[in-house]
Amino acid sequence: MAAGHTITVEPSTQHVRVERDGQVLADSHNPLALHETGCPVRYYLAPEDVRVELLTPSDTTTHCPFKGDASYWSLPDAADLVWAYEEPKEAVEAIKGHFCFYDTEIVAG
Repeated sequence: MAAGHTITVEPSTQHVRVERDGQVLADSHNPLALHETGCPVRYYLAPEDVRVELLTPSDTTTHCPFKGDASYWSLPDAADLVWAYEEPKEAVEAIKGHFCFYDTEIVAG
């Protein structure tokens, strides 16, 4: 990692839900919380907690020097709504194959 830049991944007990236009896309009681210097907490959700049948793979990819190469998925009306690291760097290998959405809701209780 670069000096002063840290990333930690830990199991979370937060209840995280993702909805779009009233449709639940994901619902998880065991997300992984990724904390990265200078970024908001991101919740990575296991595939079984995501309605992957609603998502279409995108041609978009991005590269993070700390996490690796990300692939993206879209909805018909929302391009690149979710991403995942299929082969993340060793320091964040726990997020491998987990999905991360831009907009998540923390469900109270």
